[in-house]
Amino acid sequence: MALSGVPVVGFFIAAILTSLPESRAIKEDHVIIQAEFYMSPDPSGEFMFDFDGDEIFHVNLEKKETVWRLKEFGQFASFEAQGALANIAVDKANLEIMIKRSNHTPNTNAPPEVTVLPYSPVELGEPNVLICFVDKFSPPVINVTWLQNGKPVTTGVSETVFLPRKDNLFRKFHYLPFLPSTEDVYDCKVEHWGLDEPLLKHWEFEAPTPLPETTENVVCALGLVVGLVGIISGTIFIIKGMRKGNTVERPGPL
Repeated sequence: MALSGVPVVGFFIAAILTSLPESRAIKEDHVIIQAEFYMSPDPSGEFMFDFDGDEIFHVNLEKKETVWRLKEFGQFASFEAQGALANIAVDKANLEIMIKRSNHTPNTNAPPEVTVLPYSPVELGEPNVLICFVDKFSPPVINVTWLQNGKPVTTGVSETVFLPRKDNLFRKFHYLPFLPSTEDVYDCKVEHWGLDEPLLKHWEFEAPTPLPETTENVVCALGLVVGLVGIISGTIFIIKGMRKGNTVERPGPL
């Protein structure tokens, strides 16, 4: 899907700080963030709650339902999706006013930083997950494609919603389950208005580099030196102890 158009974005972020009342100064231990945005001219938006940088839930604006990041969360709490829809409607109205007042000034494009890494230490033949972390970008419009040996992969892929940052930029995670192999290579292809061309981040299995023989010799030599130092130190303490034990205290004059 190619990206087109120049968006204007309206943001609303409310933070709730939770801390222990140790002093008058506010020291935040945990932060719950309610973040929402609406974009134009291509109408789209998002409403979500965030706890210490992790999503709690978001509202699917098309299906008009609350989607919990973990299903277990929904067993202990609830959120009415209609409340989010009402907020988005207000955001849309406010954005239209802001567009007129700013003489239709578009949003500034901030290009993303992309990192690809495995979820856990890689072992050949053991199932794992590749993570494509897209960070520090704006507006929240992005297209991410997984490539295996140069061909698009869609089976099993998943992603998070747009997660807010303190600097009003965004971050997003994309996941790809895979079976590590020496024959397969992977790329995370990212398209964004802040990029002149699609950005590809490459990943492939790299066998652990064996320890060079010279390094092994150095390690053995150091171990030998440490062992000799310990033996010498122990011998000195033993000799000193024996001398003290053999010392006879002479009686003083009467």
